[in-house]
Amino acid sequence: MASTNLKNPLPLSSSSFNSSKPLFSKSNLLSISTTKFISSPRSLKITNSTSRNQFNKPKAITTETPIISKNPLFVSRYKDDEPRKGADVLVEALKRAGVTNVFAYPGGASMEIHQALTRSSSIRNFLPRHEQGGIFAAEGYARASGLPGVCIATSGPGATNLVSGLADALLDSIPIVAVTGQVPRRMIGTDAFQETPIVEVTRSITKHNYLVLDVDDIPRVVKEAFFLATSGRPGPVLIDIPKDVQQQLVVPKWDTPMKLPGYMARGPKPPQHNLLEQVVRLISESKKPVLYVGGGCVNYSEELRRFVELTGIPVASTLMGLGAHSCTDELSLQMLGMHGTVYANYAVDKADLLLAFGVRFDDRVTGKIEAFASRSKIVHIDIDPAEIGKNKQPHVSICADMGVALKGLNKLLEEKISKLRLDFAPWREELMEQKKNYPLSFKTFGEAIPPQYAIKVLDELTQGKAIISTGVGQHQMWAAQWYKYRGPRQWLTSAGLGAMGFGLPAAIGAAVAKPEAIVVDIDGDGSFMMNVQELATVRVENLPVKILLLNNQHLGMVVQWEDRFYKANRAHTYLGNPAKDSEIFPDMLKFAEACDIPAARVTKVSELRAAIQKMLDTPGPYLLDVIVPHQEHVLPMIPAGGSFKEVIIEGDGRTKY
Repeated sequence: MASTNLKNPLPLSSSSFNSSKPLFSKSNLLSISTTKFISSPRSLKITNSTSRNQFNKPKAITTETPIISKNPLFVSRYKDDEPRKGADVLVEALKRAGVTNVFAYPGGASMEIHQALTRSSSIRNFLPRHEQGGIFAAEGYARASGLPGVCIATSGPGATNLVSGLADALLDSIPIVAVTGQVPRRMIGTDAFQETPIVEVTRSITKHNYLVLDVDDIPRVVKEAFFLATSGRPGPVLIDIPKDVQQQLVVPKWDTPMKLPGYMARGPKPPQHNLLEQVVRLISESKKPVLYVGGGCVNYSEELRRFVELTGIPVASTLMGLGAHSCTDELSLQMLGMHGTVYANYAVDKADLLLAFGVRFDDRVTGKIEAFASRSKIVHIDIDPAEIGKNKQPHVSICADMGVALKGLNKLLEEKISKLRLDFAPWREELMEQKKNYPLSFKTFGEAIPPQYAIKVLDELTQGKAIISTGVGQHQMWAAQWYKYRGPRQWLTSAGLGAMGFGLPAAIGAAVAKPEAIVVDIDGDGSFMMNVQELATVRVENLPVKILLLNNQHLGMVVQWEDRFYKANRAHTYLGNPAKDSEIFPDMLKFAEACDIPAARVTKVSELRAAIQKMLDTPGPYLLDVIVPHQEHVLPMIPAGGSFKEVIIEGDGRTKY
């Protein structure tokens, strides 16, 4: 979902930018980079450059650009005029950017960086067991903390193993800075050992990326990377550094200004006052308004809460927006969309005003786009102009930072609230009736454990205060439905990309970012096995990650679609051992045992609560293997491309369709 800007960890001044100057030219670009600008972050903006020739250096460009001030608390281990390796410059640049934790896996082209990390006392590396685990952990860190996550990998296969994480961060607007080693400059393009053109590979799945060809560029490039990753609509930035650049000695120039005038010129502007007044007028004229909030509101939950308090408008959340408004509030309709609540989808279908805040009208929310909110006037506020009107044409659009827009709306409402006399009580009563008639529910079958009930019990025992990560599939949707998120940054999931294997490494990142929090990975057996090697990281770092494994021996979501649309024909969705189908395979407890992690299995619903309580009470990591029936379906369900009138609310794999 489209997201608003995170707090920039680097002090910046944008007032000194001269937007009339060209952003790129062969003389002022000292690295190869590709950029996605705020104005169109999904379109390709490509710029090529020549590298600096050490014997014929280009003339300096005097474009006025901001200079990031030095961290007054930062003390370098080097004298100002002391030469050091490019790798040490990189590590110091990360320190100056406020980085304290990285997720880095070494290799031949990145070992100089790792050697430099060992010379740093302020940056700690949490060693993943796979580069994909590293970038997913960096995402979990960023999602839980709001700070940019940092991961490092070597060239070739190490770099390509970051691809899924970069794509995931771009789709979910997560600030990531990924650093990769590259073969020496003279070997680029020769098909050298472990060489891949990672800048080319990642061009369409990063917000911006660099190939650093001059060691002098490292301070500037790192400044720009963190600024780009965290400003505007956040996203991933990749920095590719050849090994010989890492080894080159240099005296760094920390006050080198950034060169992003074009990017700054296209940044979000304050919302126009007349447009905010128009939104307030539409609210005053409405009888059945509904809020449709997404990831763009996560940073502004207080402003959103105040807006809801002033207006009394019910709130439906996207998958990315869960927690921006408390799911326990009486005005919460919880999640909308394909597996959203009946009452959330009913509200959008019957509404006469849809306030779409920080969202992108994703297909899993809208279904049949023509039928979505067909009775409504639509107000769309988002920081990314590319999302305005992309899928659904709004009646009023405001391209602005969501926090600024909400503050402006709240100020207007506070000034006019007595005159507006907003009263949506009849509408709220209508929706309350829908909640009573169509609550989320599940069936029980003897001692079999309903997966929904397992999550409900977890919510009760943690009082809704845990940070929850998930893989992708049925367990992900049940976690979205049945855990009641009280606040932002409790919910970490791969929403746009839907990357299986996300849950465990994301929980690692969250545990690093929030060491005092309860962190639970609600996972499925299919997703869990995709990054099961990260159990080793959990154990070695002694991270208190709890794993609630909903094990149905199948790829559950695909099985559900097979049941509904393919006459229950199983097409490679059984994950157990067909020769011993009465046994649990593989034995997840042995994975845990191999990594010296306490674990238990529970098969009876009568024993579930005590088993979950033991998991929570056990210090350090713990794996609870919860055996659940594969016949369960995630309901409600609106079929792909369908509309609200086609919603499915009954049935499971025990029924033929």
